[in-house]
Amino acid sequence: MSRRLPPLYALRAFEAAARHASFTRAAEELAITQSAVSRHIRTLEEHFACRLFERKGRTLQLTDAAWLILPGLRDGFDALERACLTLRIEDATLRLKAPSTLTMRWLLARLSRFRLLNADCEVQLTSAWMDVDKVDFHHEPFDCAVLLSKGGRFSEEWESTELFAEWLIPVCAPDAVGDAPWNLERLQAAELLHPTPDRRDWRRWLQRMGLSEQVPLKGGQVFDTLELGIVAAARGYGVSVGDLVMVAEDVNQGRLGLPWPNAVASGDSYYLVWPKARRGQERLRRLRDYLVNEVAAMQLPQVALLK
Repeated sequence: MSRRLPPLYALRAFEAAARHASFTRAAEELAITQSAVSRHIRTLEEHFACRLFERKGRTLQLTDAAWLILPGLRDGFDALERACLTLRIEDATLRLKAPSTLTMRWLLARLSRFRLLNADCEVQLTSAWMDVDKVDFHHEPFDCAVLLSKGGRFSEEWESTELFAEWLIPVCAPDAVGDAPWNLERLQAAELLHPTPDRRDWRRWLQRMGLSEQVPLKGGQVFDTLELGIVAAARGYGVSVGDLVMVAEDVNQGRLGLPWPNAVASGDSYYLVWPKARRGQERLRRLRDYLVNEVAAMQLPQVALLK
């Protein structure tokens, strides 16, 4: 089906003039004359059979009709820019989105080593706080992402590989552990730190351990990231819940303690995902294989794993 659209350059001139509220500044941005911008606007006004701008003294104002079409045009030019960027960016660069705690606790150090081993593949990492892990490859400037998900049910247009499952385990300052694992009385007396406002991590752990009735969830400091809860626990403010893989290095090096050495499966896992239609598939697979091998090589603390 053919589409009868006005000229793209005229639409571009209108968007620039609307953004600047000035034909002069639009002309400077587009490297054309002010009269050319005026001609482009007249072309659009003839096409739509309506006025797009009005002069009120020295001020240039949009008409109601202009306000109707402006949001869609801005979205369209943003989409065009993202599409062109996909082809302009060097094939040697992978743009990766990942959750903030995973970035600090696990991913950052491994990407540093990946760059040393793969000089021809640069990874641009963007750390993002996400209440629910997600990525929109159509509207966000990323080639791949690491997401926490239950069951790995992603789009059929994506490749996905599970990196590791999330195992929830209590963490505290090393000197708070004592000579033996905690008993119920010590846990009941402890200040519980909650990595999420809905307290879901402690709730999951206590339910699996059969302790929901004995250990109240009310009270205690509430944070909005796993990282903040872990840091607060390491500094002696209470006992938080961490992910076994992400706290492993701190536990092995004596920076964190495990007061109750039972890790509970949350049912979620971290996955590396990317679009099947994206350029750089060989480099994406290389990054995937490297991260999978890094997980396999980890030395996890000796704890009981409860599914």
